[in-house]
Amino acid sequence: MPVQAAQWTEFLSCPICYNEFDACSHKPISLGCSHTVCKTCLHKLHRKACPFDQTAISTDIDVLPVNCALLQLVGAPVSGIVSVGSVEDTRHYEVCRICVEELALYLKPISGGKGECVKKVIQHVISYPVHFRTLFAIEEEGRMRAVRACRSLGERTVTELILQHQNPQQLSANLWAAVRARGCQFLGPAMQEDALKLVLLALEDGSALSRKVLVLFVVQKLEARFPQASKTSIGHVVQLLYRASCFKVTKRDEDSSLMQLKEEFRTYEALRREHDAQIVHIAMEAGLRISPEQWSSLLYGDLMHKSHMQSIIDKLQSPESFAKSVQELTIILQRTGDPANLNSLRAPLELLAGIDHNPDAAAPSWTELESVLLAVKVVVHGLVEFIQNFSKKSNESPQTQPNSKYKTSMCRDLRQQGGCPRGTSCTFAHTQEELEK
Repeated sequence: MPVQAAQWTEFLSCPICYNEFDACSHKPISLGCSHTVCKTCLHKLHRKACPFDQTAISTDIDVLPVNCALLQLVGAPVSGIVSVGSVEDTRHYEVCRICVEELALYLKPISGGKGECVKKVIQHVISYPVHFRTLFAIEEEGRMRAVRACRSLGERTVTELILQHQNPQQLSANLWAAVRARGCQFLGPAMQEDALKLVLLALEDGSALSRKVLVLFVVQKLEARFPQASKTSIGHVVQLLYRASCFKVTKRDEDSSLMQLKEEFRTYEALRREHDAQIVHIAMEAGLRISPEQWSSLLYGDLMHKSHMQSIIDKLQSPESFAKSVQELTIILQRTGDPANLNSLRAPLELLAGIDHNPDAAAPSWTELESVLLAVKVVVHGLVEFIQNFSKKSNESPQTQPNSKYKTSMCRDLRQQGGCPRGTSCTFAHTQEELEK
């Protein structure tokens, strides 16, 4: 199962020689394919192509642009102007470079309560490996990648602004209500994982079973660990997989249909990804906005699967979803009175939403790229300002949850001895209410 990706700090070193980037022999050079390699390693290449995806390097290595945003993050001096053609294009490129450097500075460690909140949100929104590797390239392909990265940055920013105005507790209740409304159910991370693995155990060899037999098999296997398992609850889990089109169904005359797992879903990783994607899709249909961090907590009981959930969210986003998000934010601001004047971000957000995300779209000019990056800088700065000065979340001191996992069994110490030495940090339930929650 995919877990959280490498921290952004790991991308401050050359991926070939592992030396930290600097302004001398290990200058970070951005390639058109979005990879960044130090200049020394590039000169040692036997063939003039990216060492990772073999994309040909059409420009002389000595004139390829230095990723100044990376130099800013490692504290190295930034100097010199890169020529990208005409004087006018070079001027636009310099504006673009400065924009990226200013955005990169948001990723630097910040201490203190609000600073930690800002850093956490911005590191998620900017997502260093996805975006800053792409924003320095002078070839046409590099500029195309850059505008698509900017569009993604804008979309994540507007989503984060919507999330900042939501009530997390109400969000969770609305999600499970939406799932139940579709005849499906989520049983909690531990029980759901076991149920999915048992479905896989029954069907991974290509077996075909009726829904009734499959449900009965899972319930019988689960009962020892989860006494609350029932044919109804497991039937709802199977229904969720059915909605996700994981089964090949064979109808039989005067008998129950047979369900067979499609070949591409006969591993836990593949089946779980489709299962998670179906729940995210249900949430989107219900108009719910949930962050990858919240998804990880809700579906896995931990925060280790944020990247996994982000990839699912990104895949399910439609071309129209960004523009709809901007409209949704506008409606929210009308209800709240917009004390932070976030409505001023509407024009740059609409500019970013209008970017053609099609891979075959024409490469933008340096003038167009400059306007896009200026728009990104404005909206990200607006998000930072809002979190620092108006967000209720940033004003609340972060509290460490003693145990973020679901509690699916009663505490044995409490039952046998009348008390539990672990108190609130116990991983087992102390009341029936805790167990049901």
